[in-house]
Amino acid sequence: MVNTKPITVWSLGGSPNPWKAIIVLEELEVPYEVKRVAMTEPYISLNPNGRVPAIEDPNTGLTLWESGAIVEYLIETYDKSGKLSYPHGSPESHQCRAWSYFQCSGQGPYFGQLGWFGSHHAEKLPSAIERYKKEVTRVNGVIDAHLGKQGTEYVVGDKCTYADLMFVPYARCMNTIIAPDLDTTVHKRYTEWTERMYARPAVKKVLQAWDEAIALTTQEAH
Repeated sequence: MVNTKPITVWSLGGSPNPWKAIIVLEELEVPYEVKRVAMTEPYISLNPNGRVPAIEDPNTGLTLWESGAIVEYLIETYDKSGKLSYPHGSPESHQCRAWSYFQCSGQGPYFGQLGWFGSHHAEKLPSAIERYKKEVTRVNGVIDAHLGKQGTEYVVGDKCTYADLMFVPYARCMNTIIAPDLDTTVHKRYTEWTERMYARPAVKKVLQAWDEAIALTTQEAH
């Protein structure tokens, strides 16, 4: 975008949440830079929750945290042509918001908890792992069934929107890091949906950058 200053996205290694915003920025061709953060001041003053992401937009002077709020802001501010959204106030725009909230309240927390109890918790708790595996499968099934009932390629119509793209980081993280043994292909429409998004040039570019960030974090840890 002409005369648009880069938006700073604060991130940390492999955490999926910042990459939702980064995918949207890349799709909209909005300039940005990704910076790694320590969970201490002065970052806490940017994000009271002390987690990633947060953004600083020099074009509007806004600092914002929480990935869902950030994506909504980016769409409202930089998607004037409706590339990743529907007209404001339309039924489709409200449906997109519903799916984005489902990502933040359903997919993200359940997938994240499976990652925690499967790889990071001090003791193995089979009951917790089993619970979150079932929830991951249920969430994927919700999307799969919806796509089947609607007969569409994306969650709101046949247009890829920010609501679809927000699911990408955790979906891919599930297949590569969190639970690569979990068979997601049992949901055929869900699998085809994720593959359509992975094939998008902007998504490919961001996922490659994410892989590099994960590799760097792993290298530093050793």
